[in-house]
Amino acid sequence: SSVHPDTDKIIPVLFRPPALPFYIYRSSSLNPKFIFAYNLSFLQFVFHTYTTGFTLLNGNGTVKAEEYSVQQKQMIYGLGAISYAACIGALPLVFMNRYTLKNSLTQLVIKKLLPAPLLGLMSAFTVAVVRSPEFENGIEVMDRNGKVVGRSQKAGEKAVKETALSRAVLFGTTFFLPAVLVHFVERAKFAKTPRALASLRMLVITSVLAGMLPVSLSMFPQCGEIKRADLEPEILSSTEETELFYNRGI
Repeated sequence: SSVHPDTDKIIPVLFRPPALPFYIYRSSSLNPKFIFAYNLSFLQFVFHTYTTGFTLLNGNGTVKAEEYSVQQKQMIYGLGAISYAACIGALPLVFMNRYTLKNSLTQLVIKKLLPAPLLGLMSAFTVAVVRSPEFENGIEVMDRNGKVVGRSQKAGEKAVKETALSRAVLFGTTFFLPAVLVHFVERAKFAKTPRALASLRMLVITSVLAGMLPVSLSMFPQCGEIKRADLEPEILSSTEETELFYNRGI
């Protein structure tokens, strides 16, 4: 978790996988009541900025481009993806306020049920955009002995898809389940005061996070596998191995 497997560079402490639970816990302030007081778009921008930085520093490091720096391209793509994701994340609440949709069902869906899946979807979107050079230019694939046999766009596409899916599951579930559970707690009136309800909400988020983080990180192995038959013809001709390997990233 401290050293990048492709570049052997030290990953900054705040962007190592063990730091992710703390940041997600702090990001649990994406509560609709809190959001209105502190500008939803800004909080979404901060959240996606961190997760995009995490994606950049923990992605595959073997992708190369001849025209310009891959890092420069990823930073430009990342800024666009962050801005887009922040706007889309805030759009439902803005739409509800603009057209004064005040009935209870609309508020339940837009304030409590929709933000979490939307956050998961936008998290997957930012991963796909920021790491798009991996399937545009290809990533290195290796045999069982660690020997690089070529660079594959198909392996890069597979790596990005798997990482985007795991990120969507992590953030979507971590913010969706607590919202649903807390809604039923409010209906049952188990928490008598706003402070008790806030404490219960944080406890639920922490519990869901504790279970979902290892699940999402282990959905796909970091050292991904791809069948030889699924690779490009130039790689097929360079090895007889039936399975090849690549760094999926986190």
